[in-house]
Amino acid sequence: MKIIEIQLDRLRLPLDPPFPAAWDPEPRTSFDATVVTVRTDDGLVGIGSGDTMDGFEPFIDLFIGQDPMSIAQHVKVLETLNFHSGRYWPMESALWDIIGKACNQPVATLLGGSSTEILAYASSGQLMAPSERVEAVLAFRSEGFRAVKIRLDRLRLDEGLQTIQAVRDAVGSTMEIMVDLNQAWRMPGDIAPALDLPAVRRLTVALQELDVFWIEEPLPAVDSRGLLSLRHETGMRIAGGEMARTMAELLEYLDTDSLDVFQPDVVLAVGMYRARAIADLCYARNRWFTPHTWTNGLGLLANLHVCVGVGGGPYFEFPYDPPGWTPDRRDFLLEEPIRVGTDGKVRISSEPGLGAHLNPEAIERYRINR
Repeated sequence: MKIIEIQLDRLRLPLDPPFPAAWDPEPRTSFDATVVTVRTDDGLVGIGSGDTMDGFEPFIDLFIGQDPMSIAQHVKVLETLNFHSGRYWPMESALWDIIGKACNQPVATLLGGSSTEILAYASSGQLMAPSERVEAVLAFRSEGFRAVKIRLDRLRLDEGLQTIQAVRDAVGSTMEIMVDLNQAWRMPGDIAPALDLPAVRRLTVALQELDVFWIEEPLPAVDSRGLLSLRHETGMRIAGGEMARTMAELLEYLDTDSLDVFQPDVVLAVGMYRARAIADLCYARNRWFTPHTWTNGLGLLANLHVCVGVGGGPYFEFPYDPPGWTPDRRDFLLEEPIRVGTDGKVRISSEPGLGAHLNPEAIERYRINR
């Protein structure tokens, strides 16, 4: 079997009303997605999405004529491109989709087959006043979620703590609460200083008193010693690694014992094959592995297959913050949006590959590279 064609479809969904993402200085008026379609001479087709794939076209010939099953070889090629150009990991997820179809197995089975389902946490994406966030979290609970992640603004910590206090008062012990400070990386052009370690330490102690499950990205990604200090001094679980560009960055967190929860997004960070290896190392050291998933439905599925395949958890990130962020917006390129069951779990399909189906009408309607 050989790869005979790689196609990129660049899509843009208008967002009206805009989505005010907590980590973005400007409300988002559109949502872009690039779909990678890989075709073989055997008629098998794989699809992937996640990062923008900007600048990938000159490298397509590195894959044409190659066996899609040679995944380790393709990962090495993608790592060389990752060094010189962009994060092209959606190409790898499209290859895994083909491999699963060729083997007539879900990708999760090929990556370990530990499970087919996992409890999801509602991952909120925007800042809300305490009363609004309480109302939203109670709605999450009524839909089956048993955990929620809430974003805090580093410039409005008092309001953030009031929000967490109000949510804890409202849900009691019926839900776990995660907190994301989003300090590990920044959007292009955002060079405002991060909170320093003493300020984050005080925040973390306050959150611990509210029984917060973990604090995510409390410090810049380069500050592994600060993360270690925060772990040891507060006893709070520390999560991070979602945008780590290389395997070496994640291995450093393991070697320095800086994180409790490892979150590399397989379509943004190190890919599915390497994330699988990182997960094994995490479990060998009694740490958690549960990837970041804030792209689109195809990216979410790639992360879900890795996570349930290796037995990740204890929760899986499910981007969800209506009305601003819904499965219909997030998964606009799919025939059916991915949803969480009334039992709070998200499941993989029993279909071979990733089990994803594109919506041809949406692809045509929102394509911008005509």
